[in-house]
Amino acid sequence: MTAIEPDYYISLAMLSIFLGKDPMDESQRCFELLRAGDYDGIRRLLDQTPTAAEFKDASGVSLLMHALYRGQRDLAEIIAGKKQELDIFEASALGSLDRLEKCLSDASAIDSFSKDGFTALHFACYFGQPASARLLIESGAKIDIVANNPTQVMPLHSAASSRNLEAARSLVEHGAPVNARQQAGWAPIHAAAQNGDTDMIKLLLAHAADADIANDDGKTPAMIAREKGHSGIAAALETAKSKSWSQGT
Repeated sequence: MTAIEPDYYISLAMLSIFLGKDPMDESQRCFELLRAGDYDGIRRLLDQTPTAAEFKDASGVSLLMHALYRGQRDLAEIIAGKKQELDIFEASALGSLDRLEKCLSDASAIDSFSKDGFTALHFACYFGQPASARLLIESGAKIDIVANNPTQVMPLHSAASSRNLEAARSLVEHGAPVNARQQAGWAPIHAAAQNGDTDMIKLLLAHAADADIANDDGKTPAMIAREKGHSGIAAALETAKSKSWSQGT
């Protein structure tokens, strides 16, 4: 019998198409379910096709990260449990320290950018993972790195916007610039004022944040706090009380 040449072999992907199970179709279906908010549908798909945990969108952002972006941490944990490996972004965002430590064995990964332009430290700060943030900082992650996307956020912006006080504390104690500007000229204290986050404001002021810093629209933290209904915080920021905050009183 004549040997079959490699060109005659049918790839697994092509075979799946012939059987009506195009992997690309399943990926598209998965992200359609995600956009529709049908998280139970995604769970069923994962049960039927565990490899769906590895799906990424057209820009390369993983299904797991999309679940976290939509506030579906339980779903993200299910996805993580079906993945053989987590990348440094997923591990930091989930707070999976053992898997994060494994990722850190590759020194080039620590300050690398995700497909949507953030570092692992950005994700640890944004998704409420202070232990991940500490591990990354202690491993040499750049605390003043700017996101490689239009947001222009540093990790401290991410921590302030998501009320991650302990991560913010780790950052400022290691010298993170408290008055750094992101997109539209926002400093971390603007986000804290918008959130009505008194503890975050105290922390930032204690590390020399400018209580009167204006964003590109000319709005100070006090103005933003008042717009959001945080009148007490606005009044304190506009008066000498802001100094007492910085002293922790």
